[in-house]
Amino acid sequence: MISLGIFGIDAAVFAIVALLTGAGLVWLALWIAGLISPRSFNPQKGEAYECGIPTRGESMARFHVGYYLFAILFLMFDVETVFLFPWAVKMRALGSEGILCVAVFFAILVLGLVYAWRKGALEWK
Repeated sequence: MISLGIFGIDAAVFAIVALLTGAGLVWLALWIAGLISPRSFNPQKGEAYECGIPTRGESMARFHVGYYLFAILFLMFDVETVFLFPWAVKMRALGSEGILCVAVFFAILVLGLVYAWRKGALEWK
């Protein structure tokens, strides 16, 4: 904990002043941005812009939920490698306790993969 005794203020007062200062600076930045920002009320401004080519039909297309599910699964197993790297570097120093922890980590990930596989998240329909 940070000692605020040298400043002669209480920690609660410091927290309130910090929150109010942060909120005030955000409000000030938004207010100044509203004052100096250009204003254009052209209806063309609200249209979707795709490489300068006018859109045909609906600009809001629905995507299959499988794309999102596949991307989330990829991120989950990609982040797994980030967590495994420090373990691999310190494997000898951690000993059997470290191996046990990583085995539990792998078991949880494999259970997640089996669950996604059983639900059909890895199949393109």
